[in-house]
Amino acid sequence: MKLAISVIALALVAAGIALAAAPAKAAKGTSEVIEKVVKTDEEWKKILTPEQFNVLRKEGTERAFTSPLNHNHEKGVYVCAACGLTLFSSDTKFDSGTGWPSFWAPIDPSHVTTKSDRSFFMDRTEVRCARCGGHLGHVFPDGPKPTGLRYCMNGVSLKFEPAK
Repeated sequence: MKLAISVIALALVAAGIALAAAPAKAAKGTSEVIEKVVKTDEEWKKILTPEQFNVLRKEGTERAFTSPLNHNHEKGVYVCAACGLTLFSSDTKFDSGTGWPSFWAPIDPSHVTTKSDRSFFMDRTEVRCARCGGHLGHVFPDGPKPTGLRYCMNGVSLKFEPAK
């Protein structure tokens, strides 16, 4: 009996080692590996406005209805204001009525990361830039079809690049 348990334990350890050694797969439909951008707060302060620094690096929130991007209806892409990674297409933008630019999907799921946010006595899902880790906003399950998601983004976290 002890031998059988030892063999099973050894097999599980070997399987764990094999899984740990295997390269991580990109999200379904993606193939891009995002290289990380790491800077000190002082370096970020040199390239970001004080409001951008507060939101992107300190997880702040801009006041609702203050971003010019909220009313932008041009064709193009929205990129991270800190590192320039493409995040959202104008094709997925919609007016959520919340006062922040909203999208029903990112350009590529590998371009954003999410984590649980339990600040301010709420249970939300925070959205971050996959390249620089900048705080972008939150995602909620009350968006339009086809995803049913609402990526509610801080406008200062984004820059708009018009289509050419």
